[in-house]
Amino acid sequence: MQEKLLEAAITARLRAYAPYSGFFVGAAVLADGQIFSGCNIENASYGLTSCAERTAILKAVSEGVRTIEAIAVVADSPGPVSPCGACRQVIAEFAQRSVPVYAANLSGMRRTWTVEELLPGAFEARDMMETTPQ
Repeated sequence: MQEKLLEAAITARLRAYAPYSGFFVGAAVLADGQIFSGCNIENASYGLTSCAERTAILKAVSEGVRTIEAIAVVADSPGPVSPCGACRQVIAEFAQRSVPVYAANLSGMRRTWTVEELLPGAFEARDMMETTPQ
């Protein structure tokens, strides 16, 4: 499945809209047995840019899927591309801590992390549980 996800991410990268940075990224998530892909979509107002990982995850969620089983991200970077902090938090929202995150570049370099390795101590729903003041 890792190969299929990486291939889907490479294909998604070709659809990226990156006129400002020129940094084209593709991602793919396996969720509910389906592959959802996404690319980065930039905006002249950089804060409104959507990373490839979040695009793929939000596509899956918008189709009713809530649990990610694996994710892949690919870019033309010196080494395997790592998800940014915001993407790590979104990944942690929809993936168990043991879920693999496959990273690669176009030269064939690869690295695999778990969600826990990428974002130890992720902020989770349980962190918002109301507590009684002392």
